[in-house]
Amino acid sequence: VQLQASGGGLVEAGGSLRLSCTASGTVFSLSIMGWYRQAPGKEREFVATIQNDFSARYADSVKDRFTISRDNAKNTVYLQMSSLKPEDTAVYYCYAHSGFMDYWGKGTQVTVSS
Repeated sequence: VQLQASGGGLVEAGGSLRLSCTASGTVFSLSIMGWYRQAPGKEREFVATIQNDFSARYADSVKDRFTISRDNAKNTVYLQMSSLKPEDTAVYYCYAHSGFMDYWGKGTQVTVSS
């Protein structure tokens, strides 16, 4: 399974961005898809995940600002980010779980200027 993320970029504080990530290859049931992020000098941290029944979890730091969704027919997960803050600046990594395997995308840079 390969994960390809897109949608990162530079945005001013208070702005919005939408990330997308599509899984390709031998894709069976991806029970969980989601996003993690890593800021410079920090460890990778959980942002949001969504299960194939569309139940979602969010980090407290992004709750009420970010919305995760998925299109199972397209094997794609989205992250709508609103009210962005400079502290949201990070490389965002797409994640997927299937069976006993975890998959990671290469990451997309999100930079929020103050």
